[in-house]
Amino acid sequence: MTTPHSGLTASSSTPGPGEPPGAAEPSRRGRPEAASAPRRDAEASKAAILRAARYLLARHAHADITLKAVADRAGVSAPLILKYFGNKDALFARVMSFESDADALLDAPLEELGRHMVRHVLEGQTQRGADPVLRIVFAPLQGEQGETLRANFRAQVSERLAGRLSGPDAGLRAELAVSTLLGLGVMYGIARGSHLRATPVDAIVDRYAPAVQAQLAP
Repeated sequence: MTTPHSGLTASSSTPGPGEPPGAAEPSRRGRPEAASAPRRDAEASKAAILRAARYLLARHAHADITLKAVADRAGVSAPLILKYFGNKDALFARVMSFESDADALLDAPLEELGRHMVRHVLEGQTQRGADPVLRIVFAPLQGEQGETLRANFRAQVSERLAGRLSGPDAGLRAELAVSTLLGLGVMYGIARGSHLRATPVDAIVDRYAPAVQAQLAP
C-alpha cells in the first residue's frame, strides 16, 4: 500500500508577496519533513481500515458489513475509506487477497522457511494485530464471497508455496505446511491458548518450526 510521493514544485523557491529574496528557502528545506507526516498518517489510516475490515469479516458476512462499521472500528470517517479504496467492494477485494501477505510470509530461503513462517504468524498476531492467513478460516461465513477467499488462498498461498518446492507431492507438502501454520494461528488467536500465549515467541519458534519445515522437505 503505497501513495505517490509528491515532489517540490517550481514555485517552492519563489518568495511570496512582500517576502525578501531567500525568505522561502527555509520553507523549502523543511518541506520534505512536513510532507512526510501526511504520508505517514495516510499509511496509518489505510492500515487501520484494513485491520478493521479484516476484524469484521471474521465475525460477519460480507453483505452485512457497512462502511460505517468499518470506519467506526478504524477510527476514521466513511468518506476517507472511499477516498483511499474507492468503494466497499474494492476494500474487501484487498482484504480477501492474500498476495501481499504471501510476499512477506514466504520471504525466506527454503531451508529457513519453516522458522520464518512460524515467526511471521506469531509476530503478526502479537505485534501487527493481523495474522497473514487466518482469515481463510472464516470463509464459510461469507457465502459466495467465501469462494473468492478460498480461490485466492489456494492460488496465492498454497500453490505459490508449492511452486517453490522440488521433489514429489509438492502440492500436498505445501498444503500440509500451511495447515500446520493455520493450527498455530487458530490456537493462538482464536482459542487463545493460555500456555501458548504465555510462552516467548522464540521458544515457540524453536518447538514448532521443525514441524512446518518437515512438511517442506521432499
